[in-house]
Amino acid sequence: MSAKRTGNKTTGVVHSTVDIKGLTRERPWLLPSNRKLRHLEGISLRNLTFSRPSSLPHGKTADDEALPTSLRTPTKSLALREKKLEHSRSSNDLRTPPKGQGKLDNSQEGSDIERGLKDKRPLRGNIRRRSTLNWTNATPGVRQKKLEDVAGSKLADTWFSLHCEGVAEPVYVSEVVEKAMNPNFQFFDLNSYGPWITRRDELTIKFWARTESSQSYSLVVELQMHLRSLQFIGKSLESFHHPLPPNCAVLHLSDGIYTTFTDLALDEPIPGISAGPKNAQGLQPTSTFDDLMRLSNLDDCVQDALVTREKLTLQISSLLEKQKHDRRVVQSAAQAQDSLSSTNRAVSTVQKQIKAGQARRSELQASLLARRDAIRTGISAQEDSRSHLSSARSNFANHRSLHRELQSNLTGQIRRISEDILQIYPIEPIPHKALSFTIHGLPLPNATSPSLDPATTAAALGNVAHVTHLLSLYLSAALPYPVSPYGSFSTIYDPISISLQSEAARTFPLYQKGAVAYRFEYGVFLLNSDIELLMSKQGIRMVDLRHTLPNLKYLLTVLTLGKGELPGRKGGRSPINLESPRHDAERKLSLDEWSAKGSNGTLTKLGINGKQQSPRLQSPLGREIGQ
Repeated sequence: MSAKRTGNKTTGVVHSTVDIKGLTRERPWLLPSNRKLRHLEGISLRNLTFSRPSSLPHGKTADDEALPTSLRTPTKSLALREKKLEHSRSSNDLRTPPKGQGKLDNSQEGSDIERGLKDKRPLRGNIRRRSTLNWTNATPGVRQKKLEDVAGSKLADTWFSLHCEGVAEPVYVSEVVEKAMNPNFQFFDLNSYGPWITRRDELTIKFWARTESSQSYSLVVELQMHLRSLQFIGKSLESFHHPLPPNCAVLHLSDGIYTTFTDLALDEPIPGISAGPKNAQGLQPTSTFDDLMRLSNLDDCVQDALVTREKLTLQISSLLEKQKHDRRVVQSAAQAQDSLSSTNRAVSTVQKQIKAGQARRSELQASLLARRDAIRTGISAQEDSRSHLSSARSNFANHRSLHRELQSNLTGQIRRISEDILQIYPIEPIPHKALSFTIHGLPLPNATSPSLDPATTAAALGNVAHVTHLLSLYLSAALPYPVSPYGSFSTIYDPISISLQSEAARTFPLYQKGAVAYRFEYGVFLLNSDIELLMSKQGIRMVDLRHTLPNLKYLLTVLTLGKGELPGRKGGRSPINLESPRHDAERKLSLDEWSAKGSNGTLTKLGINGKQQSPRLQSPLGREIGQ
């Protein structure tokens, strides 16, 4: 099987033949005479070594046996005669072989006596050499360290340079491959150096290396190579199984891998030497007459085919020449059609843009008209405002003075109401106790104290809740936690907490009897928070949130401060006729028939017929409470 390839003015043949061993071996594309530097693509180095080859003969170890003056004893002679090669063992692993082995024969003893060797040792079994591997039973760490030291002595940093005759500087200098015994360098391209370099077939390769113990690079191998004398080893190194010599340079050409060595066995007989026997006349068989005639006929057919090809080429060229004008007309028509379609598309696009611009113009015109109308309306409204501005200025002064008067009256009424609350719910200090107060004669500690009566504490907290509720109404301050002042059974509502789901869980008692301790404490905390809000509305800073009565006393004291006399209570219409018989009957009803409802102070009366009535009651402070 053969094939030909032509390129860069070189011609080569690739063969796939069967060698002497019966294996298929590839052949290169390039002939030896056609190999040039332009075909060189890369270089590799195999089996890097820094030591010179040993002069010892093959098959022997470097021991005392190689010395001609070594002492020969009967024991050593017996050990050398043994054909069995045993592995070296540790000295504590030597075993005594069976009896009857290893005895010297009489001839050997006689020869030893004749040689004058009189010192003999008693033989015990088969004699073996003692092991020299003193680290056989060493730890894995020690063995790994020794192996790393052995391998590290053979690794080096390597690079190479290419030189040509007549060129002072190196043609190419490779990169440095670190810590490798078989370095593979990057491929390169020498075509950029011109034909003066690429047409040569001789070059010099210098390999430079440096080990860990050395500081500078030294020349390891210098090879003067001729590309014609290279030996082809295949398309890749994986398919080549012959051992390479030390410091072997491997060249990668465009058609395969080459190297130079002389110990490779020939795979086919040398050309020119016949493998078979010659006849008596020294003649060799050749082609028959029929084969020659068949070859001649094939040549004639090939020539006829070439002539026919030339005729067809001329005819096709003439036809193309005659139809050149027609083809130009067809091409121009197609170009005109394409140009017309492009023009039509451009016209349609421009028309769409014109329509969009007209619509945009109409929208802008309508927007301008609307803006003009709005400007006219604004101008007329501005003129009207200017006309009313003078009267508004005069009314503004009157309203300001009225506002000041109402503000002063409101402050006075708040002072009066605060005084009334202090009279109804007096908050007095307890003697000889700091920050301890009573409300309406009921003591209330600043913290939960088990020594006090729960009923007294509940009654005091009910009074505080009632005062807090009244102040939120008079000061127009909504409480974040609404209070239901039911005396000793007052409660407070928490609408803010997220963790509470039901309405019952959001209502906290202000009494200890029959209530959970932590719910009572949390209710007191919410009541103190409401007092803190009222104080912040008046600009008062709270010292401690737990001081319920001190904070409330402080708030009422600040509200009662002011200059001048207290204003009088304004007269108002009484919603209940106190002199009517109906009122006298209602006064006789017991307080148990009244139930508290809501947190806004509304009282609900339970009638005889089961219906609810909501009378309007007047508080002792002179303000109507209820609906």
